[in-house]
Amino acid sequence: MQSEEKKALHKNYHDNHYGFPIHDENELFGRLILEINQAGLSWETILKKEQSFRNAYSNFNIEKVAAYSEADRERLLADAGIIRNKLKVNAAIENAKAILLLQKEFGSFEKWLAHHHPKTKEEWVKLFKKTFRFTGGEIVNEFLMSIGYLRGAHDDDCPVFKEILEQKPMWTK
Repeated sequence: MQSEEKKALHKNYHDNHYGFPIHDENELFGRLILEINQAGLSWETILKKEQSFRNAYSNFNIEKVAAYSEADRERLLADAGIIRNKLKVNAAIENAKAILLLQKEFGSFEKWLAHHHPKTKEEWVKLFKKTFRFTGGEIVNEFLMSIGYLRGAHDDDCPVFKEILEQKPMWTK
């Protein structure tokens, strides 16, 4: 049986975030960071640490994270509020740099995603592995479902499903 705190944590994410399109560049990047850090752990662990991630990674500001120094890497690896995994920390910093390049070429991370839509899950995984670090099949699938690019975040009979449809997620196009 889940505690009320656990239920509330999951309900908030389910009802207000999961599957909803994200149009803010830093929030898209933040979701990618969270999905990468979830690998091997429960989503609940990540949800509990979300504010700590925001604090540690400059509120997911892409430009700031891309400019992190070796001292910042060490600070992150010593931060008990986040997942202290060298590969995941390095991925966040290197992926911020990759997003800056995508922004220069496509105008934004969101436009880069839209430029490549639609793709199958397999095609997305191949593209993400070529573009970003620490992005395997499950990470890419969950990231894209969580931001409305792949269908599957909610069943058709879920009350949240209708709200998401009103926002015209990319999987409907």
